[in-house]
Amino acid sequence: MENKQPPEDLLYGRNPVREALRKGRPITRVWLSREENDRVAAEIIGYCRQGNIPFKMVDKVFMDRLCCGMMHQGFAAQAAPKEYTPWQDMVAKAQAAGEVPLLVLLDGVEDPHNLGAVLRSVEALGAHGVVIPKHRAAPLTSGVARASAGAWEYVMVDRITNLSRAIDEMKDAGLWVMGATAEASQTIYQTDWTGPVALVLGGEDKGVSQLVRKKCDMLVSIPMAGQVNSLNVSAAAAIVLSEINRQRKAK
Repeated sequence: MENKQPPEDLLYGRNPVREALRKGRPITRVWLSREENDRVAAEIIGYCRQGNIPFKMVDKVFMDRLCCGMMHQGFAAQAAPKEYTPWQDMVAKAQAAGEVPLLVLLDGVEDPHNLGAVLRSVEALGAHGVVIPKHRAAPLTSGVARASAGAWEYVMVDRITNLSRAIDEMKDAGLWVMGATAEASQTIYQTDWTGPVALVLGGEDKGVSQLVRKKCDMLVSIPMAGQVNSLNVSAAAAIVLSEINRQRKAK
């Protein structure tokens, strides 16, 4: 029998709940475990009082049942779904801020924890947004929020029907589409990342699909020293984004 999952409108974990309140996401109610009486609990209660949001102190058994056994850290909230943002708005916002656009496209990333970890790297390393397909890919769920440690509140995400068509449109908008694959002969350190870029990262099993590879302007690899020739997508995202960040700051 498949494990029951928390409702889609339920956020859980101290960082996801705190960042949703801090960002001003519409919240219907908040639950806190009675055992939680630290600075974060006081901060969350403060946000609730400030925003006139009902909150309730409950026991751990109630919280475990509410979150379907997920790791909630004593905090949960019923929240409006995170809204998707068109990638064109991400580019426009970057340009309005005088920054060179940097988008991350995920091709077939189906694990919510991987998506959440990618969002965390994107937020930390200054990319302007993430694009995910509607099919064969993880959507934005409470599990993604938990895995991102609250970072998803600060990252714009677009969800599109056709990744190949979106790549063509991005090229027309002046973005260079760069696919990260283990087989590419050119490394990320031999690549100029200072122009407008859409970085394509592949899913857990198959990497970037052949169709999407053919659409890319260039394929690049992360040089590896070990015996295993592939990385988790979130680790790959952090490495490539770090190099892009380094080059752009140097320039």
